Amino acid sequence: MLYHLLFPLRETYSGFNVFRYVTFRTAGAIITALLISLLLGPILIRKLRQLQIGQSIRNDGPESHLKKAGTPTMGGLLILTSVFISTLLWANLTNRFVWLVLFCAAWMGALGFADDYLKVAGKNSKGLSVRTKLVWQLIPSLLVGAVLYVNPVDAFTTKLAIPFFKNWMPDLGWGYIIFVALVIVGSSNAVNLTDGLDGLAIGPILMAAAAYTVLAYIAGHAAIAHYLQVVFVRGSSELTVFGGAIVGASLGFLWYNAYPAQLFMGDTGSLALGAALATLAVLVKNELLLLIVGGVFAAEAISVILQVFSYRATGRRVFRMAPIHHHYELNGMAEPKIIVRFWIISFILALLSLTTLKLR
Repeated sequence: MLYHLLFPLRETYSGFNVFRYVTFRTAGAIITALLISLLLGPILIRKLRQLQIGQSIRNDGPESHLKKAGTPTMGGLLILTSVFISTLLWANLTNRFVWLVLFCAAWMGALGFADDYLKVAGKNSKGLSVRTKLVWQLIPSLLVGAVLYVNPVDAFTTKLAIPFFKNWMPDLGWGYIIFVALVIVGSSNAVNLTDGLDGLAIGPILMAAAAYTVLAYIAGHAAIAHYLQVVFVRGSSELTVFGGAIVGASLGFLWYNAYPAQLFMGDTGSLALGAALATLAVLVKNELLLLIVGGVFAAEAISVILQVFSYRATGRRVFRMAPIHHHYELNGMAEPKIIVRFWIISFILALLSLTTLKLR
Protein backbone atom coordinates (compact mmCIF):
# COMPACT_ATOMS: atom_id res chain seq x y z
CA MET A 1 0.00 0.00 0.00
CA LEU A 2 2.79 2.42 0.92
CA TYR A 3 4.59 1.42 -2.28
CA HIS A 4 1.58 2.38 -4.40
CA LEU A 5 0.88 5.58 -2.46
CA LEU A 6 4.39 6.97 -2.07
CA PHE A 7 6.52 5.62 -4.93
CA PRO A 8 4.57 7.61 -7.59
CA LEU A 9 5.50 10.80 -5.69
CA ARG A 10 9.18 10.32 -6.57
CA GLU A 11 8.77 12.74 -9.48
CA THR A 12 7.80 15.47 -7.02
CA TYR A 13 10.25 14.54 -4.26
CA SER A 14 13.15 12.26 -5.17
CA GLY A 15 13.35 10.90 -1.63
CA PHE A 16 10.33 8.68 -2.32
CA ASN A 17 12.42 6.82 -4.91
CA VAL A 18 13.67 4.68 -2.01
CA PHE A 19 10.38 2.75 -2.16
CA ARG A 20 11.46 1.16 -5.41
CA TYR A 21 14.10 -0.87 -3.51
CA VAL A 22 12.79 -4.12 -2.13
CA THR A 23 15.58 -4.17 0.47
CA PHE A 24 14.28 -0.93 1.98
CA ARG A 25 10.71 -2.18 2.04
CA THR A 26 11.80 -5.50 3.55
CA ALA A 27 13.50 -3.64 6.39
CA GLY A 28 10.31 -1.64 6.84
CA ALA A 29 8.27 -4.86 6.93
CA ILE A 30 10.52 -6.40 9.59
CA ILE A 31 10.30 -3.36 11.86
CA THR A 32 6.54 -2.93 11.31
CA ALA A 33 5.74 -6.57 12.08
CA LEU A 34 7.96 -6.49 15.15
CA LEU A 35 6.31 -3.36 16.54
CA ILE A 36 2.80 -4.66 15.87
CA SER A 37 3.62 -7.91 17.68
CA LEU A 38 5.12 -6.14 20.67
CA LEU A 39 2.26 -3.64 20.95
CA LEU A 40 -0.65 -6.02 20.40
CA GLY A 41 0.82 -8.91 22.40
CA PRO A 42 -0.26 -7.74 25.89
CA ILE A 43 -3.71 -6.79 24.58
CA LEU A 44 -4.24 -10.21 23.01
CA ILE A 45 -2.95 -12.07 26.08
CA ARG A 46 -5.28 -10.09 28.34
CA LYS A 47 -8.26 -10.68 26.04
CA LEU A 48 -7.57 -14.41 25.74
CA ARG A 49 -7.38 -14.69 29.54
CA GLN A 50 -10.72 -12.89 29.87
CA LEU A 51 -12.28 -15.31 27.39
CA GLN A 52 -10.58 -18.24 29.18
CA ILE A 53 -9.00 -19.42 25.94
CA GLY A 54 -6.21 -21.49 27.42
CA GLN A 55 -4.06 -24.42 26.37
CA SER A 56 -5.31 -27.91 27.22
CA ILE A 57 -2.61 -30.41 28.17
CA ARG A 58 -2.55 -34.08 27.17
CA ASN A 59 -2.84 -36.48 30.10
CA ASP A 60 -0.27 -38.80 28.51
CA GLY A 61 2.32 -36.05 28.06
CA PRO A 62 5.26 -35.13 30.33
CA GLU A 63 4.12 -34.22 33.84
CA SER A 64 6.11 -30.98 33.71
CA HIS A 65 3.62 -29.69 31.13
CA LEU A 66 0.63 -29.86 33.45
CA LYS A 67 1.52 -26.46 34.93
CA LYS A 68 1.12 -24.94 31.46
CA ALA A 69 -2.60 -25.70 31.39
CA GLY A 70 -4.61 -22.54 30.90
CA THR A 71 -1.81 -20.54 29.24
CA PRO A 72 -3.44 -18.41 26.50
CA THR A 73 -3.31 -20.04 23.09
CA MET A 74 -4.29 -19.00 19.54
CA GLY A 75 -1.27 -16.67 19.58
CA GLY A 76 -1.03 -17.35 15.87
CA LEU A 77 -3.54 -14.53 15.54
CA LEU A 78 -0.85 -12.13 16.74
CA ILE A 79 1.71 -13.49 14.27
CA LEU A 80 -0.64 -13.51 11.28
CA THR A 81 -2.01 -10.05 12.05
CA SER A 82 1.53 -8.68 12.17
CA VAL A 83 2.58 -10.48 8.99
CA PHE A 84 -0.48 -9.51 6.97
CA ILE A 85 -0.56 -5.84 7.97
CA SER A 86 3.17 -5.48 7.40
CA THR A 87 3.09 -7.23 4.01
CA LEU A 88 0.08 -5.28 2.78
CA LEU A 89 1.75 -2.03 3.84
CA TRP A 90 5.16 -2.61 2.26
CA ALA A 91 4.75 -5.05 -0.64
CA ASN A 92 3.97 -4.37 -4.29
CA LEU A 93 0.38 -5.64 -4.32
CA THR A 94 0.34 -6.19 -8.07
CA ASN A 95 2.71 -9.14 -7.57
CA ARG A 96 0.82 -12.43 -7.84
CA PHE A 97 3.36 -14.33 -5.72
CA VAL A 98 2.56 -12.10 -2.75
CA TRP A 99 -1.13 -12.92 -3.03
CA LEU A 100 -0.47 -16.65 -3.43
CA VAL A 101 1.56 -16.87 -0.22
CA LEU A 102 -0.94 -14.69 1.67
CA PHE A 103 -3.81 -16.86 0.43
CA CYS A 104 -2.17 -20.08 1.59
CA ALA A 105 -1.19 -18.63 4.98
CA ALA A 106 -4.70 -17.22 5.53
CA TRP A 107 -6.40 -20.50 4.62
CA MET A 108 -4.19 -22.58 6.90
CA GLY A 109 -4.53 -20.01 9.66
CA ALA A 110 -8.32 -20.24 9.42
CA LEU A 111 -8.11 -24.04 9.52
CA GLY A 112 -5.86 -23.89 12.58
CA PHE A 113 -8.21 -21.41 14.23
CA ALA A 114 -11.14 -23.82 13.75
CA ASP A 115 -9.06 -26.63 15.24
CA ASP A 116 -8.03 -24.51 18.23
CA TYR A 117 -11.59 -23.26 18.76
CA LEU A 118 -12.99 -26.78 18.96
CA LYS A 119 -10.39 -27.63 21.60
CA VAL A 120 -10.73 -24.57 23.83
CA ALA A 121 -14.52 -24.33 23.50
CA GLY A 122 -14.82 -27.84 24.89
CA LYS A 123 -16.76 -29.04 21.86
CA ASN A 124 -14.04 -31.52 20.89
CA SER A 125 -10.94 -31.83 23.06
CA LYS A 126 -8.99 -33.34 20.14
CA GLY A 127 -10.04 -30.72 17.63
CA LEU A 128 -10.59 -31.57 13.98
CA SER A 129 -10.05 -35.16 12.92
CA VAL A 130 -6.83 -35.99 11.06
CA ARG A 131 -8.77 -36.79 7.88
CA THR A 132 -10.77 -33.55 7.98
CA LYS A 133 -7.68 -31.48 8.61
CA LEU A 134 -5.78 -33.18 5.78
CA VAL A 135 -8.57 -32.59 3.26
CA TRP A 136 -8.76 -28.88 4.10
CA GLN A 137 -4.97 -28.62 3.91
CA LEU A 138 -4.87 -30.23 0.48
CA ILE A 139 -7.35 -27.79 -1.09
CA PRO A 140 -5.19 -24.61 -0.96
CA SER A 141 -2.01 -26.60 -1.56
CA LEU A 142 -3.34 -28.11 -4.79
CA LEU A 143 -4.70 -24.71 -5.83
CA VAL A 144 -1.28 -23.09 -5.44
CA GLY A 145 0.32 -25.89 -7.48
CA ALA A 146 -2.36 -25.64 -10.16
CA VAL A 147 -2.00 -21.86 -10.48
CA LEU A 148 1.75 -22.16 -10.92
CA TYR A 149 1.36 -24.95 -13.49
CA VAL A 150 -1.51 -23.54 -15.52
CA ASN A 151 -0.75 -19.80 -15.45
CA PRO A 152 2.24 -19.11 -17.74
CA VAL A 153 2.82 -15.61 -16.32
CA ASP A 154 6.49 -15.01 -15.45
CA ALA A 155 7.38 -18.35 -17.12
CA PHE A 156 7.37 -20.21 -13.81
CA THR A 157 9.09 -23.53 -14.39
CA THR A 158 7.99 -26.95 -13.16
CA LYS A 159 11.60 -28.12 -13.08
CA LEU A 160 12.88 -29.21 -9.69
CA ALA A 161 16.08 -27.68 -8.35
CA ILE A 162 18.26 -30.23 -6.56
CA PRO A 163 20.55 -28.88 -3.79
CA PHE A 164 24.27 -29.23 -4.55
CA PHE A 165 23.56 -29.94 -8.25
CA LYS A 166 23.32 -27.20 -10.89
CA ASN A 167 22.76 -29.22 -14.08
CA TRP A 168 20.29 -31.82 -12.85
CA MET A 169 16.78 -30.37 -12.86
CA PRO A 170 14.08 -32.95 -13.64
CA ASP A 171 10.86 -31.54 -15.08
CA LEU A 172 7.86 -32.84 -13.11
CA GLY A 173 5.27 -31.53 -15.57
CA TRP A 174 1.72 -31.86 -14.21
CA GLY A 175 3.15 -33.90 -11.34
CA TYR A 176 4.49 -30.62 -10.00
CA ILE A 177 0.97 -29.84 -8.72
CA ILE A 178 1.00 -32.93 -6.52
CA PHE A 179 4.58 -32.24 -5.44
CA VAL A 180 3.69 -28.70 -4.34
CA ALA A 181 0.75 -30.04 -2.33
CA LEU A 182 2.99 -32.57 -0.57
CA VAL A 183 5.56 -29.89 0.29
CA ILE A 184 2.99 -27.46 1.71
CA VAL A 185 0.95 -30.03 3.65
CA GLY A 186 4.07 -31.76 4.94
CA SER A 187 5.67 -28.53 6.13
CA SER A 188 2.45 -27.32 7.76
CA ASN A 189 2.08 -30.50 9.80
CA ALA A 190 5.80 -30.71 10.62
CA VAL A 191 5.77 -27.25 12.20
CA ASN A 192 2.60 -28.19 14.05
CA LEU A 193 4.34 -31.24 15.55
CA THR A 194 7.34 -29.14 16.57
CA ASP A 195 5.24 -26.65 18.52
CA GLY A 196 5.38 -28.54 21.81
CA LEU A 197 7.73 -26.50 24.01
CA ASP A 198 7.96 -22.79 24.83
CA GLY A 199 9.58 -21.07 21.86
CA LEU A 200 10.63 -24.36 20.26
CA ALA A 201 8.84 -23.79 16.95
CA ILE A 202 9.08 -20.02 16.56
CA GLY A 203 12.91 -19.99 16.78
CA PRO A 204 13.44 -22.32 13.78
CA ILE A 205 10.62 -20.53 11.93
CA LEU A 206 12.43 -17.22 12.39
CA MET A 207 15.71 -18.65 11.06
CA ALA A 208 14.09 -20.48 8.17
CA ALA A 209 12.16 -17.35 7.20
CA ALA A 210 15.38 -15.31 7.29
CA ALA A 211 17.10 -17.85 5.00
CA TYR A 212 14.23 -17.83 2.52
CA THR A 213 14.12 -14.05 2.60
CA VAL A 214 17.68 -14.09 1.28
CA LEU A 215 16.85 -16.84 -1.24
CA ALA A 216 13.81 -14.91 -2.49
CA TYR A 217 15.95 -11.84 -3.17
CA ILE A 218 18.54 -13.93 -5.02
CA ALA A 219 15.97 -15.81 -7.12
CA GLY A 220 14.31 -12.55 -8.15
CA HIS A 221 17.53 -10.73 -9.09
CA ALA A 222 18.53 -11.75 -12.64
CA ALA A 223 22.22 -10.88 -12.35
CA ILE A 224 22.75 -12.59 -8.96
CA ALA A 225 20.70 -15.65 -9.97
CA HIS A 226 22.75 -15.99 -13.16
CA TYR A 227 26.03 -15.60 -11.24
CA LEU A 228 25.05 -18.24 -8.67
CA GLN A 229 23.49 -20.42 -11.38
CA VAL A 230 20.14 -20.73 -9.65
CA VAL A 231 16.68 -20.54 -11.20
CA PHE A 232 15.66 -16.96 -11.90
CA VAL A 233 12.02 -16.38 -10.94
CA ARG A 234 10.84 -13.02 -12.20
CA GLY A 235 9.02 -11.12 -9.46
CA SER A 236 10.02 -13.42 -6.61
CA SER A 237 12.21 -10.73 -5.01
CA GLU A 238 8.97 -9.13 -3.78
CA LEU A 239 8.60 -12.14 -1.49
CA THR A 240 11.46 -10.80 0.60
CA VAL A 241 8.92 -8.37 2.05
CA PHE A 242 6.73 -11.27 3.16
CA GLY A 243 9.72 -13.21 4.49
CA GLY A 244 10.86 -10.13 6.38
CA ALA A 245 7.40 -9.72 7.87
CA ILE A 246 7.59 -13.28 9.23
CA VAL A 247 11.02 -12.54 10.73
CA GLY A 248 9.73 -9.42 12.49
CA ALA A 249 6.51 -11.06 13.66
CA SER A 250 8.46 -14.08 14.95
CA LEU A 251 10.79 -11.87 16.96
CA GLY A 252 7.82 -10.06 18.48
CA PHE A 253 5.97 -13.28 19.26
CA LEU A 254 9.09 -14.82 20.80
CA TRP A 255 9.05 -11.98 23.33
CA TYR A 256 5.90 -13.54 24.81
CA ASN A 257 6.50 -17.16 23.82
CA ALA A 258 9.97 -17.54 25.34
CA TYR A 259 10.25 -19.85 28.35
CA PRO A 260 8.17 -19.63 30.47
CA ALA A 261 5.61 -18.81 27.79
CA GLN A 262 2.86 -16.23 28.31
CA LEU A 263 1.28 -17.16 24.98
CA PHE A 264 1.18 -20.21 22.69
CA MET A 265 0.73 -19.94 18.93
CA GLY A 266 -1.64 -22.91 18.71
CA ASP A 267 -2.58 -24.56 15.42
CA THR A 268 -3.64 -21.11 14.23
CA GLY A 269 0.01 -20.16 14.01
CA SER A 270 1.81 -23.45 13.40
CA LEU A 271 -0.29 -24.64 10.44
CA ALA A 272 -0.18 -21.21 8.80
CA LEU A 273 3.55 -20.61 9.31
CA GLY A 274 4.50 -24.08 8.11
CA ALA A 275 2.45 -23.56 4.96
CA ALA A 276 3.86 -20.05 4.46
CA LEU A 277 7.46 -21.30 4.63
CA ALA A 278 6.69 -24.11 2.18
CA THR A 279 4.95 -21.74 -0.24
CA LEU A 280 7.97 -19.44 -0.08
CA ALA A 281 10.21 -22.42 -0.84
CA VAL A 282 8.08 -23.36 -3.83
CA LEU A 283 7.85 -19.84 -5.26
CA VAL A 284 11.60 -19.22 -5.12
CA LYS A 285 12.33 -22.67 -6.63
CA ASN A 286 14.13 -24.07 -3.59
CA GLU A 287 11.57 -26.66 -2.56
CA LEU A 288 13.90 -29.50 -1.57
CA LEU A 289 16.17 -27.11 0.30
CA LEU A 290 13.36 -26.85 2.84
CA LEU A 291 14.49 -30.26 4.16
CA ILE A 292 17.77 -28.60 5.17
CA VAL A 293 16.48 -25.16 6.19
CA GLY A 294 13.68 -26.75 8.19
CA GLY A 295 15.72 -29.73 9.32
CA VAL A 296 14.37 -29.47 12.87
CA PHE A 297 10.80 -29.67 11.58
CA ALA A 298 11.72 -32.63 9.37
CA ALA A 299 13.35 -34.45 12.28
CA GLU A 300 10.28 -33.93 14.48
CA ALA A 301 7.96 -35.28 11.78
CA ILE A 302 10.21 -38.25 11.01
CA SER A 303 10.39 -39.14 14.71
CA VAL A 304 6.58 -39.38 14.82
CA ILE A 305 6.47 -41.49 11.64
CA LEU A 306 9.13 -43.87 12.98
CA GLN A 307 7.36 -44.14 16.34
CA VAL A 308 4.00 -44.99 14.78
CA PHE A 309 5.48 -47.43 12.24
CA SER A 310 7.61 -49.23 14.81
CA TYR A 311 4.78 -49.57 17.33
CA ARG A 312 2.32 -50.91 14.76
CA ALA A 313 4.86 -53.28 13.21
CA THR A 314 6.64 -54.60 16.30
CA GLY A 315 4.74 -53.29 19.32
CA ARG A 316 7.86 -51.45 20.43
CA ARG A 317 8.61 -47.73 20.51
CA VAL A 318 11.77 -46.16 19.09
CA PHE A 319 11.52 -43.15 21.41
CA ARG A 320 10.16 -42.82 24.92
CA MET A 321 7.71 -40.31 23.45
CA ALA A 322 7.30 -38.61 20.09
CA PRO A 323 7.81 -35.98 18.73
CA ILE A 324 11.48 -36.28 19.63
CA HIS A 325 11.63 -33.20 21.91
CA HIS A 326 9.45 -35.10 24.39
CA HIS A 327 11.95 -37.99 24.28
CA TYR A 328 14.68 -35.66 25.50
CA GLU A 329 12.37 -34.28 28.19
CA LEU A 330 11.64 -37.73 29.56
CA ASN A 331 15.36 -38.47 29.55
CA GLY A 332 15.82 -35.64 32.03
CA MET A 333 16.98 -32.78 29.82
CA ALA A 334 15.65 -29.40 30.96
CA GLU A 335 13.13 -27.74 28.66
CA PRO A 336 15.16 -24.52 28.13
CA LYS A 337 18.22 -26.56 27.14
CA ILE A 338 16.26 -28.55 24.56
CA ILE A 339 14.83 -25.34 23.11
CA VAL A 340 18.14 -23.50 22.82
CA ARG A 341 19.92 -26.52 21.33
CA PHE A 342 17.22 -26.87 18.70
CA TRP A 343 17.64 -23.16 17.93
CA ILE A 344 21.39 -23.64 17.52
CA ILE A 345 20.80 -26.54 15.14
CA SER A 346 18.32 -24.43 13.17
CA PHE A 347 20.84 -21.60 12.86
CA ILE A 348 23.52 -23.99 11.58
CA LEU A 349 21.08 -25.52 9.08
CA ALA A 350 20.02 -22.08 7.83
CA LEU A 351 23.66 -21.18 7.19
CA LEU A 352 24.27 -24.55 5.52
CA SER A 353 21.31 -24.00 3.22
CA LEU A 354 22.79 -20.72 2.00
CA THR A 355 26.17 -22.34 1.33
CA THR A 356 24.49 -24.71 -1.14
CA LEU A 357 24.26 -21.73 -3.50
CA LYS A 358 28.02 -22.06 -4.05
CA LEU A 359 28.49 -25.77 -3.31
CA ARG A 360 27.08 -27.05 -6.57
